[in-house]
Amino acid sequence: MHRLGGRLLHHRLPRTFLFPRKPRTKASCTLSPSTRPKATVSDLLSLLGPPSQAESVNSQVARGLRSCFKFLVPCNQTVTARRSLRPKLSLSPTRSRKEIDELILSPPAPVLELARLAVDSGGDPGAIHRTLDPTIIPVPDVEGSNEDRCELTRTPYGRRFVNEGLNSYLEFLFEIIVERGPSVGLNASLSRYDFFHGHLFLAKESGRLGILFHAKEYPAYDKELFPCNMGYCQVGSNVPYDDSMNLRNILWLAPLPSNSTNAWLAPGVLVVLDAHPEGIIFQDLIPEYVNFARTLYEV
Repeated sequence: MHRLGGRLLHHRLPRTFLFPRKPRTKASCTLSPSTRPKATVSDLLSLLGPPSQAESVNSQVARGLRSCFKFLVPCNQTVTARRSLRPKLSLSPTRSRKEIDELILSPPAPVLELARLAVDSGGDPGAIHRTLDPTIIPVPDVEGSNEDRCELTRTPYGRRFVNEGLNSYLEFLFEIIVERGPSVGLNASLSRYDFFHGHLFLAKESGRLGILFHAKEYPAYDKELFPCNMGYCQVGSNVPYDDSMNLRNILWLAPLPSNSTNAWLAPGVLVVLDAHPEGIIFQDLIPEYVNFARTLYEV
């Protein structure tokens, strides 16, 4: 994938946009890598795309990956004429569960426009960069990070999108992940130790716009459970290293537009990727040097 780089700081931190094992549940998620083709990130994205893409994935790989998907919004791979993408749903705090689902499956107009720009540009990261406000915003002191000498971002500054609708939608994604996470076993909090960032990317083959969020970023040091020194940003952490680490990778995908017509090929997706050690995501997609932290990368 083409990485756009940077991190996203949630608005409450404040509002600046920068860029023991689980039991085995399904046999399909525990196949030995030696008995099947190796899964790829492209396979994962294809399964979350239109049926034509999903059908191209090896059946064993597809079963393994699907058994590791924990959807925060019901999955629907087809976009029918009867259910068109609706761009004008409100982000009101009184929204219903159905409205929230629709905001993921069929985001507001600014998100759809950005998704189409990503595809129409041929997956050019520069096209997305040009939608950012040029104003440079200093990274604020987040929950005492300056005192701890913690640098949460790669640069001391960040930028927002020009369109406030896009900034609001990013806030919405953070809120919904925290709200719905417990339904699949992910208990995340908006803090500098836990859930505060995501990585914006464009898929190489399709140009599809997505964000790979990471929760549980700085687990507390524990000489038995997590004997890893992660530097200044870990100091003071109360994030436990437990089974919830398997669920720290959360994927949002924008709806996928056609590159030849005005049609939409697939609705939006919001899914937690279960990286438990017996599963295909852990075995094939998590780099060995970060498998203790269960970190999936967007490239």
